[in-house]
Amino acid sequence: MIDIENETNTQINTELLTKIADAITKRDVELILTDNTTIQNYNREYRHLDKPTDVLSFPIENISGHEPVGIIVISVEYANNAAKELGHTLDEEAALLLIHGLLHLLGYDHEADNGEMRDKEEFWIKEFELPKSLIVRSED
Repeated sequence: MIDIENETNTQINTELLTKIADAITKRDVELILTDNTTIQNYNREYRHLDKPTDVLSFPIENISGHEPVGIIVISVEYANNAAKELGHTLDEEAALLLIHGLLHLLGYDHEADNGEMRDKEEFWIKEFELPKSLIVRSED
C-alpha cells in the first residue's frame, strides 16, 4: 500500500502511482509530494548537497517485517519542469520518479550495479507505457 501526502496544490494521478507501487512491492511505502525548497532542505541535510533534486529515497530497516519499505520524496515543482522540458506529462514524470525511488528502496543502485537497476526500471516503464527512464536519460 502507498500512503501519498501531497504538500502541493498540484493534482497528481494518484491512481497510477498506487498501481505502480502495488506492482513493484507488497510492502507499504510513504510518498511525499513536495516543492523544491523542501526537497532541497532534505537533500542538504541527508546528502550534503545544497540544491533541489527530483526524487529522494529513504529506506527503513526491516526489523519485524511490518515496517514500510521506506519513504520517497518527489519535488512536484522539479518534476513539472522536467516534464515540460522532455515533452511528457507531470503524471508520467511522477510515475518515473516513483519507479526510480522504489527500486532504490528495494536495494538497487544504478551507480554501483552492472545495469540491474536499469533493466528493472526499463521493465516497469514498459509495463506502464511510460517515456524514457531517468537512468537512460542520464546516459544519453
